Amino acid sequence: MDVSTGTRSFLKEIASWTFTALFMAAVLINFDTLKGHITGAMGIPPPGQGNKTPVNTADQNGGGSVVLRASDNGHFETSARINGRSVEVLVDTGATLVALTYEDARRAGLSLADRDFTGRSRTANGVSRVAPVRLDKVTIGSITVRDVDGVVAEEGKLFKTLLGMSFLSRLDQVDMRSGKLVLKD
Repeated sequence: MDVSTGTRSFLKEIASWTFTALFMAAVLINFDTLKGHITGAMGIPPPGQGNKTPVNTADQNGGGSVVLRASDNGHFETSARINGRSVEVLVDTGATLVALTYEDARRAGLSLADRDFTGRSRTANGVSRVAPVRLDKVTIGSITVRDVDGVVAEEGKLFKTLLGMSFLSRLDQVDMRSGKLVLKD
């Protein structure tokens, strides 16, 4: 049977589209499995395996070391103690200062009045008023930094307390790789 060149070309194109459709269907059906293999190869923990609790290790020089694992969304979140009170924080190297939500500031024993909001902060959501504060003590795991500059956002203006550079820059080491953040004092 003799098949013309045009017919052969048409059949090759149909075969190509059929293969592509079958490949895409297989990817969609196995998406979660493939995602797990890819994130595992990148060193990102699988969903539900993110670690909010710091893993403490001893440093040979007597200092402390904390290892944080990326949460499901790729951010580094952990429990901190601010002025002795437990606060959930998001590590943010783009934040100049430790920035507390209004609610977390109250939890940390800071009482603020409207007149205390004398500062301005530029964020992705625009400019907002903040209250400059000095935090007696910020602790993550075995690491404690005293007299940390910070700000408190107006009520409802910040979704989560940010652990910014006023804390991080006082550490000996801040190192991120393979879905882990290592902090050393």
